Amino acid sequence: MGPLAGFKIVEMFCIGPGPFAGMMLADMGADVLRVDRPVERDYGYPDHKYRTLYRNRRSVALDLNTDEGHETLMRLIEQADGLIEGNRPGVAEKLGMGPDVCLERNPKLVYGRMTGYGQDGPLAQKAGFDINYISMSGALHAVGHADRPPVPPLILAGDFGGGGMFLATGMLAAMLEAGRSGEGQVVDASMVDGSAALMSYIYGGHAAGAWANERESNTVDGGHYVYHAYECADGKYVSVGALLDNFFENLRDKLALDPAEFPTRTTRDTWPAKREKLADVFKTRTRDEWVELFADTDACLAPVLDLEEAPHHPHNMERKTFTEHGGVVQPSPAPKFSRTPSEIVREPPTNGQHTDEALTDWGFDAAELAHLHERNAIH
Repeated sequence: MGPLAGFKIVEMFCIGPGPFAGMMLADMGADVLRVDRPVERDYGYPDHKYRTLYRNRRSVALDLNTDEGHETLMRLIEQADGLIEGNRPGVAEKLGMGPDVCLERNPKLVYGRMTGYGQDGPLAQKAGFDINYISMSGALHAVGHADRPPVPPLILAGDFGGGGMFLATGMLAAMLEAGRSGEGQVVDASMVDGSAALMSYIYGGHAAGAWANERESNTVDGGHYVYHAYECADGKYVSVGALLDNFFENLRDKLALDPAEFPTRTTRDTWPAKREKLADVFKTRTRDEWVELFADTDACLAPVLDLEEAPHHPHNMERKTFTEHGGVVQPSPAPKFSRTPSEIVREPPTNGQHTDEALTDWGFDAAELAHLHERNAIH
């Protein structure tokens, strides 16, 4: 299954971006083994199957406070191509599983570290969540309306885009290099660093004087009237992204706008008034009526779908953008591969659900498992 079939990853228990990186690697076929705690965390879900971030891997429950549990982890790490850990800097070292120890046991190991502020720097030990990390990179400041507080873009820019995705990409690059050099290394993925990298286009524009430092004052932050979400007569929304002249001309024609009032090129000071004008126009029809009107026109207009609508849109259904697995509708693995397709094969596990099965597959015999159970090292 997937282009990473044959790769083995140990994912230490953590939340948010670490599991997202594990999901990406597991979706692409890697054998990602979650090392969970003996006592399961209460996630507030009625069933483990809804924890879709933890899909496609098996779980072993180890008590790392026992010598046998710690040695079991080390034996797993000896066989792994990569390891994911998401503790504060220094915690893994205190647990006896820091990079030096692990790379001594497995010189080809790619040791992936996921934190908010990074492994060093004045804030390295400070607690935080997604909103704090994207505050530090400038990403949060840039999102939202000009006259209101910044709006967190869910946990997409920090946890997942700036965190887990960068960790997964970094580990893939390091594993590729390790296959050539025979040497592993540490991947230091920080949500501040990653969300800053996501802002590269914005910072370049700001340095050039093309991007204003105020929210809702720029081409792609909702400030420009051709790149905005507009409310319709039924309270639903359409998104407009008619940035190129030909797309805007098509939009203008369908909306019956006066070319003299809405030329293809305008200055920033005119944007707010034109947004208000377009807002009035879009409130004259329902969302679906606008979508139907623009169905055969390249004007970069699309419906704003909610979480219940998106999985059932005809385009998403044909593309299989969403899938139902174990009775749970969820996004399908992405991207798509032509020869080695990714797929969902396992529901999210409960803690220790696969302890004996997975450890057997990773080389432990029945006598060793019995001993580990007797010593309460595994659960």
